[in-house]
Amino acid sequence: MTQGHDPTPAQLRAEAAIVHRLEDLERDNRRLRRYTTTMLVGIAMLLGLSVVLLYFYGGPGLPGSAQIVSGRQFVLRDASGKVRGVWGTAKDGSVRLALSDAQGNQRVRLSLLEDGSAGLAFADTADRKLAVLGLLPDNTTTLALTDAVGVPRAVLGVAANGSSNLVFADAAGATRAGLGVDSRGLGTFTLAERAGGGVQEELLDSLQAEQPDSVGAPTDTTPRRR
Repeated sequence: MTQGHDPTPAQLRAEAAIVHRLEDLERDNRRLRRYTTTMLVGIAMLLGLSVVLLYFYGGPGLPGSAQIVSGRQFVLRDASGKVRGVWGTAKDGSVRLALSDAQGNQRVRLSLLEDGSAGLAFADTADRKLAVLGLLPDNTTTLALTDAVGVPRAVLGVAANGSSNLVFADAAGATRAGLGVDSRGLGTFTLAERAGGGVQEELLDSLQAEQPDSVGAPTDTTPRRR
């Protein structure tokens, strides 16, 4: 049986150096893992903070972004490229929004004039105003409803003096019935006689001549007492 030789001092020193080096490498490896973990946590916190800041103060492509786009006119097109809406300002200082159907007919118009008058109109495919809601600078409000040919048939209004009224017209636009309350709080009622007798009042002639750029309506729609 062969007996091993005892390690020489040189071998012992070499083994000690290798063990020491391995311990140094293990310590470096532990420090590197701790540093990597700390760095990843810091990056995650930084990204989270960036998302929060972009969400509240604006950033492209994120919900809640506060971007500002300016211009005098904006055009809305559908998937086929047809113009379905136009929003912008005019030379007269008015602001207008027009929405069109798939055939290009403007069906809804919202306008705000420079003097403060505002109006909302709904039209058919022939550009006849079937419903018009108007607000004048003196706070007079009017809602006019027309028939299929564009003749005003019913008008509801509240004047600046506090009077309110509801007027009905026939197919010719002549007032046939009206109900209202004047500025003193007294009720009024008008019932026109049948054709062949009595006075026929014209119902809001200017509404019959309503143009696409008009938003207002006459303020005096109080029926006369009979």
